Amino acid sequence: MTKYVIKRILLAIITAFIILSLTFIFMKMLPISKPAGLPSVVFGFYQRQVALGYVKALSEPSSEYGELLWQYDYGMGTYYYYSTPIMSQYGHWLKNIFTKWDWGTSTDIDPNVSAMSIIAGRLTYSLRINIISVLISVPLGILFGIIAALKKNKLTDHFISTIVMVFISVPSFVVISLLMLWLCFSNSWLPVQWPGETASTGTKIAGYVIPVLALCFGSVAGYTRFTRAELCEVMSSDYLLLARTKGLTKTQSIIRHALRNAMVPILPSIISSFISVLGGSMILEQLYAIPGIGSLFIDAINLKDYNVLMVDMAVFTLISLLAGVLVDLSYGFIDPRIRMGAKN
Repeated sequence: MTKYVIKRILLAIITAFIILSLTFIFMKMLPISKPAGLPSVVFGFYQRQVALGYVKALSEPSSEYGELLWQYDYGMGTYYYYSTPIMSQYGHWLKNIFTKWDWGTSTDIDPNVSAMSIIAGRLTYSLRINIISVLISVPLGILFGIIAALKKNKLTDHFISTIVMVFISVPSFVVISLLMLWLCFSNSWLPVQWPGETASTGTKIAGYVIPVLALCFGSVAGYTRFTRAELCEVMSSDYLLLARTKGLTKTQSIIRHALRNAMVPILPSIISSFISVLGGSMILEQLYAIPGIGSLFIDAINLKDYNVLMVDMAVFTLISLLAGVLVDLSYGFIDPRIRMGAKN
């Protein structure tokens, strides 16, 4: 067990390293991201890049280093160029991360501010919304799935299945648009966008309603369909029939055997579905002006703020890999028949 856990963690670390390394190299092949703002702000940014080893400052123009990044003429005549090839910049990047935990600074979103601090300030919003939606959608989805399975091929089952197919087919950004139209613009019951820091406590709480509902509809539908399918399969198995012949009632056999076995594939899927919900909230955050890492990811792409984009991708990558490790481990804890780390 211990060896398997260590092996999975090491594999996740290696995978993250490869993904982030390739991402850094590909981003450096994209058009150069030049910072915006006052000359003093831009000057401070390039001086920091010089200190980190990415950029070279010259007192006169030179064709040796390729494209001129920026020229500072206020009594100094400083010309800034990329000082090294991409692979050398990659080496500086790794060195700065492992020795200083420095992932670079923002060029446009918040010039000269650490990309890591920008992500840290936005991450709590995304996690809070997604965790609340998962805590609501998981029990509701499992409950509706159990009801549909117990009422298989009856009116209740057909009704639930129809509603499920509708919500699975409709994207979350369409749901949030309809919710905003109904609850915000038509009736003015809820704020039309994410409340700011100066808003009242009640307004801040109300701001969670629309994004959480938009994420919950699709998640509840997914859990309902999955639970129904697994429970129906278990209920038709031979060992459940054996339990009935031994004197157990239908309710007892379902609670003691059917539900327990149906939960084996369902519970690990809850962990992995959190990643899909987190990824799906990008457009949702953009539409509702939520200052989370999803909307930040889109802003970083549009503004070519590659340092912020790198850290944002690192967060998504690490969360995805961590979820993968937890899913693998959860199978072993839920189903004792699985021999984790055993040799074939």
